[in-house]
Amino acid sequence: MTVDHVAMHMSDGIVNAPTSLLFGVIAVAALGFCVVRARTELDDRAVPLAGLVAAFVFAVQMVNFPILPGVSGHLLGGALAAILVGPYTGALCIALVLTVQSLLFADGGVTALGTNITNMAVIGVAAGYGTAAVLYALARRRGDVPVPALGVIAFIAALIGTICAAMGFVLEYAMGGAAPVSLGAVLAYMGGTHALIGVGEGVITAVTVMAVARARPDLVYLMRSTRTEVPV
Repeated sequence: MTVDHVAMHMSDGIVNAPTSLLFGVIAVAALGFCVVRARTELDDRAVPLAGLVAAFVFAVQMVNFPILPGVSGHLLGGALAAILVGPYTGALCIALVLTVQSLLFADGGVTALGTNITNMAVIGVAAGYGTAAVLYALARRRGDVPVPALGVIAFIAALIGTICAAMGFVLEYAMGGAAPVSLGAVLAYMGGTHALIGVGEGVITAVTVMAVARARPDLVYLMRSTRTEVPV
């Protein structure tokens, strides 16, 4: 196995069993917390939108775009989901997508499902929404936030969320990497490629959020939420 085979959708055997088990427990605990807190985010508008967001993320994750020769990436969707439907509901949407992909399409290993959910549905969503919430709160101090500014916020949030999710992968590999690839190589590869992937993620997230904000601003959770703190 070479570093080119190391991808965000972790497959079985990339990390050892104890590490997979540990992050499986973390993922279950985090999702349980999200289930409880998502009740504060869901209303008559958010419930159908959450389904649409999950379907959209599932569809676009099936499409890879080229990053470098021999390297491709796809939308993670964490920041997008969180900005539109809230961080807790967003995390559940991404976790659902990852579970379906793992069980039905063999995209990501079953034993690695906990690590993948931790990276993309927990770390990616928390970092992405935390960034968006802070930037939006700062922008609101100057008055109403125009749609283009919201797009910039969404772009930065998606970029940071993607990089943080990649660093979660590196942390897990450092704790229990089982593939014959050095930690330094994994760090360089994941950090470099996902900085580029994050740019594509940011563009898609910004365009989507701006489109929804122009058509139905009441459906953008970040805009209608009065909270400015980073969710725990």
